[in-house]
Amino acid sequence: MAPQVSIIGSGNAGLTAAYHFSLQGANVCLFGAKGFDQPLADIEARGGIEALSSFNDVPLTYAGFQKIDKVTRELKEAIAYSDLLILPVPSFAQEPLFIEMLPHLRDGQIIMLMPGNYGSLVLNRIKQDQGYADLDITFVDAISIPWATRIVGPAELAILGMKEFLPVAALPASKTQEAIARLQPVMPLPLTALDNVISAGLENINFGGHPLLTTLNMGLLENYDGQFNYYKDCCSISTAKAAAVMEQERQAVGKALGLTLTPELDAMNALYAMECETVYEVNRTSETHGKLNSAPNSAGNRYITEDAAFLLVPCFEFGQLAGVATTMVTSCLHIDNAYNDTNYFEQGRTLNKMGLSGMSVQEIMDFVA
Repeated sequence: MAPQVSIIGSGNAGLTAAYHFSLQGANVCLFGAKGFDQPLADIEARGGIEALSSFNDVPLTYAGFQKIDKVTRELKEAIAYSDLLILPVPSFAQEPLFIEMLPHLRDGQIIMLMPGNYGSLVLNRIKQDQGYADLDITFVDAISIPWATRIVGPAELAILGMKEFLPVAALPASKTQEAIARLQPVMPLPLTALDNVISAGLENINFGGHPLLTTLNMGLLENYDGQFNYYKDCCSISTAKAAAVMEQERQAVGKALGLTLTPELDAMNALYAMECETVYEVNRTSETHGKLNSAPNSAGNRYITEDAAFLLVPCFEFGQLAGVATTMVTSCLHIDNAYNDTNYFEQGRTLNKMGLSGMSVQEIMDFVA
């Protein structure tokens, strides 16, 4: 019998997950919330999802057409469909979506967040606060989504590439291997275990490249409406040096927490099967990233509103707790605050929102173990 999986979210990653999980032989239920259900109507009209064989004259992999077992606008129906619930949604959508899901969840279900960005910790706190402490569900944080992908037409995808593997961790970490065993049959790539969900947040490869390079290039990105190849055009010798300093800060925070983090260069080479000698070379030569001829065109792009708020802020907070200076991270956040008239130090993913306020480093590590 084919495994069943529910995908909660109908954006780029949600449709790609529905297509690729179906391609893997799984039965898929795809949920789209009100206001975000046009992709469902497109799928219903076409009878499925198409992945293109080429886009902008660039050949693509994973081409084909897949019917989707069920599309629904009812969250209760999607949750009832499977014990495997995949949420490939932006970090800011995790909390309201989970609150709506809570009354319909049942013991034994897995909720996988792609990307996690410490979402497991936030949702676990909400579960307690909302009176569902006895609900036995397992949260899993992935470092990112598996694909570089875009919706380019009605029920039509351009899958530009896919990682070689996807690092994940469960909350608690003692359940990671069990969760991987249950999730692996529907996934189109190997899942590998990380130490814990804090490691999963710090290992998100968007950490250095997205918020910092976007912040440093904002003038040109805004004035030219993002008409760039982001990775090639926004990474220069000098911006790569700044990113290297931010990488040193990430590594220092990880070390202070007792974690051994994979260096960014090693992670990029492994995830995308490359042999680059510098992160600058990665950005300039990666075939997967080079296919994407687009870039942010404002400070309201998720490279700041998500990646700064939900990746840099936690790093800053863990650094503060552990006594590690994060000057580049802090500077980037101050500039992004000015860009967007906000305070990410308060609005971002803080220790308090993760349910970790008042804990020592050791108490936090014990909590997520």
